[in-house]
Amino acid sequence: MALQALQSSGVAFRRILSHFPEDLSLAFAYGSGVYRQAGPSSNQKNVMLDFVFTVDDPVAWHSKNLKKNQSHYSFLKVLGPKVITTIQNNYGAGVYYNPLLMCDGRLIKYGVISTSILIEDLLNWNNLYIAGRLQKPVKIIAMNENVLLRSALDKNLKSAVTAAFLMLPESFSEEDLFIEIAGLSYSGDFRMVVGEDKTKVLNIVKPNIAHFRELYGSILQENPQVVYKIQQGRLEIDKSPEGQFTQLMTLPKTLQQQINRIMDPPGRNRDVEETFLQLAHDPDCGDVVRLGLSAIVRPSSLRQSIKGIFTAEIHTKIFTDAMTGF
Repeated sequence: MALQALQSSGVAFRRILSHFPEDLSLAFAYGSGVYRQAGPSSNQKNVMLDFVFTVDDPVAWHSKNLKKNQSHYSFLKVLGPKVITTIQNNYGAGVYYNPLLMCDGRLIKYGVISTSILIEDLLNWNNLYIAGRLQKPVKIIAMNENVLLRSALDKNLKSAVTAAFLMLPESFSEEDLFIEIAGLSYSGDFRMVVGEDKTKVLNIVKPNIAHFRELYGSILQENPQVVYKIQQGRLEIDKSPEGQFTQLMTLPKTLQQQINRIMDPPGRNRDVEETFLQLAHDPDCGDVVRLGLSAIVRPSSLRQSIKGIFTAEIHTKIFTDAMTGF
């Protein structure tokens, strides 16, 4: 099962987790501090560890965390847990980050997101922010028995495969597929133009093909629209209009809405099925899907980055001390 491939743990990660309040529905670590990446970051000895904590009751969790780790918060801590939660839920991508912190001898940052908001993002791709993180290999450190969350995690992976299929040719390699999947949440992200390494997606995938295969292998083997030649590392998909129509109709709701908006200018008011039937016959179908993804990711990433200016308080001495090991 694909969800099982998401699950992993480590003593170092659990030690860091012990510094925070419990009551987490999900906690995972991600990024170059967890999985080796190609490029400049692969040479960093003390690369930052990135975490996301999912909580059912953000107000209660922030209240406890402010008592345990008040120094982690920016000036917003004076406004209290209710305001912090309002900022977390209602601005940016629904996640509140505390960055550049020393914890258990490691430089870390961690984001906090409501369980209900994460489930919505996993199912519908409202922001494709944390859902996008979970389309790539992560190390799950803690997860409770929330059936809805577990189902949404699995659906997010299946949706990633479907979206990638629509943007790929009839025949392609595993690496081609995983590069397309890893790039979904970077489509239209302004950080890929300003500041981020342009080869970021390639650097994520190339050293981690085995981890991607573990994450998506069962989904690919069970998908009736693909012939998965595991030994050769090749795949063939149904690119007929009927096949593409089926794929379009199973995309997450927000992506469907964005695609429909692109294909159906104001005043025409066609239903989604009619629009998608036309798009399924269009040789530029994959380009339209990519534009739909950009329409989700671009504003989401921009709003989250602006929000980060207010939620982050640079602890200059800690950051400087930590950087000496880079």
